Amino acid sequence: MRSPRRTMCASVLGFESIVLGLVTPVLIQVEGVSTPAGLVMGLGLAVAAVVIAGLLRSEWAYFLGFVLQVAALALGFFVPVMFVLGVAFGALWSAAYLLGRKIEIESADRSTSGH
Repeated sequence: MRSPRRTMCASVLGFESIVLGLVTPVLIQVEGVSTPAGLVMGLGLAVAAVVIAGLLRSEWAYFLGFVLQVAALALGFFVPVMFVLGVAFGALWSAAYLLGRKIEIESADRSTSGH
């Protein structure tokens, strides 16, 4: 059975990568960030989200997911709406992580008790 935590967290990262990719032109065109810096911040974080989603087989990758949430929130210093989106995605990530973990624990308890 595929891990519910992994599935939910990967879904959050997938949607977040789209938002991070779309913030790139806003960084460059609207906020006046230099093109190289905007590409590194926007597309760099978008690619990081996809890579982390692929690494979620390992427990340490979930920590990277939390680091990514902080980085997305920090983009708010350049694009203020990212403060709101960063909090929203941080909440989604945390909920996916905690609820997925709870489901995994309950499934493990059921399988060891014979139900």
